[in-house]
Amino acid sequence: MQSPKIFFRSTFLAILGLTVCADAQVLLKNSWQLGRLAEPLSGLRSNSVSDIVIHRGDVWLGTGKGLARSRDGGKTWETYTPANGLPRGGISALAVTDTIIWVAAAFDSLTRDAGVLTTGGGLSYSLDDGATWTHVPQFGPTPVQNVTYDIALRGNEVWATNFGGGLQRSQDRGQTWEVVPPDTFFFDPLGNLNHRAFSVINADGVLWHGTAGGINKSLDGGITWTNFSHTNQPQPVSGNFVVAIGQQKWQGREYIWAATVNAEDPNETRAVSVTEDGGFTWRITLAGEFAHNFAFDDSIAYVVTDNGLYKSIDFGRTWAKFPPVVDGTKGERFLTSEYFAVGVTNGRLFTGGPDGIAYTDNNGSTWSILRGSVKAGESGAPRTYAYPNPFSPFRHNQFRDDGNVRFQYNTTRATKVTIKVYDFAMELVAEVANQKERSVAGQYAEVWNGRNRRGEVVANGVYFYRLDLEGEGTFWGKVMVLD
Repeated sequence: MQSPKIFFRSTFLAILGLTVCADAQVLLKNSWQLGRLAEPLSGLRSNSVSDIVIHRGDVWLGTGKGLARSRDGGKTWETYTPANGLPRGGISALAVTDTIIWVAAAFDSLTRDAGVLTTGGGLSYSLDDGATWTHVPQFGPTPVQNVTYDIALRGNEVWATNFGGGLQRSQDRGQTWEVVPPDTFFFDPLGNLNHRAFSVINADGVLWHGTAGGINKSLDGGITWTNFSHTNQPQPVSGNFVVAIGQQKWQGREYIWAATVNAEDPNETRAVSVTEDGGFTWRITLAGEFAHNFAFDDSIAYVVTDNGLYKSIDFGRTWAKFPPVVDGTKGERFLTSEYFAVGVTNGRLFTGGPDGIAYTDNNGSTWSILRGSVKAGESGAPRTYAYPNPFSPFRHNQFRDDGNVRFQYNTTRATKVTIKVYDFAMELVAEVANQKERSVAGQYAEVWNGRNRRGEVVANGVYFYRLDLEGEGTFWGKVMVLD
């Protein structure tokens, strides 16, 4: 299943041509589920992290396989899934306040006429800090192409942004929903870009709402709105497609940050737009970057983008870019330049994307990378396996123009590792590792970029790899290359 942020990229490419299709492979019923159906699963279960929310010291992750939570700063994790009452699919939106948690999910559906389309899996909420969950079906005429991208809580109200369903509000915990267009026009997501909803926050009672037609602000709970677009102000936002909004407060001042991307106007650009005066003027920073989310630590701002993680200590006037995330202890790195999520608590900075989650306690000097892969050689798992599998060199774990697949394995002693890749005719294709030392027993992975010994990307097909562990034996694995 695609990550929710990949859904965002697909949506960005389609904002000028919304397709609504009711011919989904999976139809959702108007039913409710309540209760503790199972204990949360231990550990992380996915390497795809779309969102990070930190509340009262707990770290919450929206992942491709459920909602993960750590109560001890990332040392241990538990994962809530549909078995606990969560919606089906990867988490596409997350909101946490006190003991109340709301999530939304999305998945791919196969349709007869339009092929694979993204589908809203509905929402779920907990009023008791995750002990029990209530499931709410996806609202709107069809769940297909109606993914919920953001959730904001305001008093007893729940606000949700939906690509096909617009900005919606519920005042009865999701039993009923009403569309709240951020203007006085008849709701028309097909023709009105300002009705295609992507982001929303509650900033101390003030609603800020991002669409494909700019940023909207309401001081009275959605009764009236002010629109800020690329064309209606002397100092406007950089672009009208607003994928994320954040609030920073420091020494009595409020800064509203927005990830503003080009929509229709050729003069629009990708950047981050910041206002210090309630939206009347905007300052453009990080020009050219497709930003995904924000986090704030007093006066410090963090932004995650397609090109990495940035930090500013002067409210976006200047920036420092973090080097690529590398876990020196494990000898692993993030195999991606895209970072989707960021959060900070007690001096610990978390960031996540399509290749896991990482944290640093020393401003990026060292990192710890956490992943949700199955442990090789334990609980019935094979001694080695490849993931992702099937693997696309053009889509998976993109880093410096290469895709990457991991060959996961475990060792029971100090050893030397050799891994070679062969084609279906058992011709040698690549040598991934040659007598690489592993000084202690543990879980390890070696990375192959899908290229042969001449540096060419290999053709689609089945490939075999041979893992030689000195003193332990030889083990074989298989990976399908498919684009």
